[in-house]
Amino acid sequence: MESLNAILHDYSEFIIGRMGIPYKQRNISVISVIVDAPTDVISALSGKLGMLPNINAKTVYSKLPSQ
Repeated sequence: MESLNAILHDYSEFIIGRMGIPYKQRNISVISVIVDAPTDVISALSGKLGMLPNINAKTVYSKLPSQ
């Protein structure tokens, strides 16, 4: 968990919010992280998280309306 927190800290300027949910019946925890960053930064973050042991990282992108 320390490695996970260290990586998230490295990207803290892009992180809008984070929510952790323990799933006791399956002995796992699910963490949602909301990020506002360029695509390459999001990909780098997801890649680093996915390389950690016992971590599965999934990324979902949202298109924002034109401003």
